[in-house]
Amino acid sequence: MKETQTVRFVHISDTHVGPTPDFRLYGVQTFQSLKRLISAINKIPTRPDFVMHTGDVVAGPDPEAYRLAAGLFNELKCPIYFVAGNHDSARDIRTMLPIGPKEDFEDEKDRLAYAMVFKGHQLLTLDTCEPGEVDPRGELPASQLEMLHREARAGKMPLTIFVHFPPIPLDSPWLDREMCLLNGDALHQALLPARERLRGVFFGHVHRGIQVLKKGILYSGVGSTFCQFTAWPESQKAGYESDIPGCFNYVTLLPDQTIVKEHAV
Repeated sequence: MKETQTVRFVHISDTHVGPTPDFRLYGVQTFQSLKRLISAINKIPTRPDFVMHTGDVVAGPDPEAYRLAAGLFNELKCPIYFVAGNHDSARDIRTMLPIGPKEDFEDEKDRLAYAMVFKGHQLLTLDTCEPGEVDPRGELPASQLEMLHREARAGKMPLTIFVHFPPIPLDSPWLDREMCLLNGDALHQALLPARERLRGVFFGHVHRGIQVLKKGILYSGVGSTFCQFTAWPESQKAGYESDIPGCFNYVTLLPDQTIVKEHAV
């Protein structure tokens, strides 16, 4: 087994690039927001080992949107990996976006589920989206859930999980009702045997930086690159705050701990 070393990565999510550079969502030009983000990542003084995008690369699975996004991601000075979001097409991500070395554990071309072994760390990216559907609540397929059970019981390396939907409640009625993984508790239960070596479960989708600790497992969400959702305990319906800057998280995985630093752009 390779010696476990420090891994540093940038966590981004929910870029929602449209088919033209002037496309707007919630009043914001998402292409320009991503362009600023790429520039900021390239200026980080301690270069990350990779960037992980936890889904909703585009606002809709339009080839022109993926081409625009690919042009920006190709400017990154480190590898990038992707999770399929509910607005994405896993097949288009595979064929149109740059993506680092990986090993698929789903044979379907319409699923994007894979593993990486990086500096002695086991990294798993899950696909919880139903192909062809824009559903704000995902579900982890039985095959991937069984894979997590096996990894939690038999794996030895420090483990990190990436997923689009939050698997746990977030103390916000509308988010918990409309945006969480349908079988998130099953995912959580599957991971419990590995919690001593689990460095975190990283998610997107909710356009808000949120950190949750549940039974020794860190669940870490990152905000959107252009617009943040409301997530107050009394929020009964969807709301957004386009005046809050886009953001990214700089994550350090050590052999025995995880550090998450939030940065605005």
